[in-house]
Amino acid sequence: MNHASIGETRQEIDAMVSFKVTRHQSLLFDCPFDGKQKKGEFPDNMKATVQYGKNLQALVVAWNTIGAVSVKRIHEILSSVYNIPLSTGTIHNMVRRCADGLKRSMERIREKIVAAKVIHCDETGTRVNGKNIWVHVASTPEYTYLTVNEKRGKKGIDAGKVLPEYKGIVVHDRWASYWKYDVEHGFCGAHLLRDLNWVRENYPEQTWTSAFKKFLLEIKEAKEKAIEKDNENLSRYYLKKFDRQYDEIIALAYAENPPPIYDEIKPGRKKKGKVLSLIEALDRLKEAVCLFVKIFAVPFDNNQAERDFRRVKRKMKASGGFRNKNGAEDYATIMSYVETAKKKKRNSYEAIQLAIRGTPERIFATGF
Repeated sequence: MNHASIGETRQEIDAMVSFKVTRHQSLLFDCPFDGKQKKGEFPDNMKATVQYGKNLQALVVAWNTIGAVSVKRIHEILSSVYNIPLSTGTIHNMVRRCADGLKRSMERIREKIVAAKVIHCDETGTRVNGKNIWVHVASTPEYTYLTVNEKRGKKGIDAGKVLPEYKGIVVHDRWASYWKYDVEHGFCGAHLLRDLNWVRENYPEQTWTSAFKKFLLEIKEAKEKAIEKDNENLSRYYLKKFDRQYDEIIALAYAENPPPIYDEIKPGRKKKGKVLSLIEALDRLKEAVCLFVKIFAVPFDNNQAERDFRRVKRKMKASGGFRNKNGAEDYATIMSYVETAKKKKRNSYEAIQLAIRGTPERIFATGF
């Protein structure tokens, strides 16, 4: 007798989308005691003749924020694919209500960032009704805080209410406005490497750039090896060695780029150029450049802030911007909450569902 065996298995995965409509009816009846007509009451959550359930609301908000789908496209998808006549105004209102319910969570995220030892700050442009505005981020590996403002500089940063209160270490990209705060500064090494590469590509005669790049990568490697050995800092020998190397490279840079000579015939401030300006910045900001190797809690780069901007940039590519500032602020609020939830290893859609149900902080099972 022959016995058959399974030679190969293949699976087809498909999706079935269905929507449930629950009809609530209010009954009328005559009271046998007083003869008056009585009317049944609807559940507390039924406020309108037709309204949309929380799962559908969560799906709409997730599409618009996490998925970066425009309101118009969401309306078209729901109407043509699912036969749900959801107006663009209703979609806007769903996103707005979700953001309004996250105000307390946003404040707690802000407080956690203000209390952190090291934070990352950055800013990126976006479009609102055809005009450029700025999204500011202050973040840590555990929390993300996004705010929107018309200003890129100190006014816009102040509006986020983080740096005016913060007293720790801020890692940033050398944007001038950050230096106006009474904090300890850490300069992004990745930005510095890009600056050095630009000088080398455009001014190949500049030998100091290769030396500085090699030096920067050398101290980065020294820190990484020390961490592998469970050391909390570098030895005094290496710190002094690196300090001396830094000064020698800056001296070489000045030798290749002497300051402009004062002209008595045509007095006035002479243009330094980008290369000399960079050299003077590195000379002046030595402590910020090398902070990551002196304090191991400070990372080499500002990639944390740049990662927290990824969805903002995807939203720009997909939708082109926002119709108004309120929409941009709602998006920043919801994404601050969602990105923080992701850092807590929680599901993004689950986070949106809990926000719609009015219990956003349940996403943080171990507490905020």
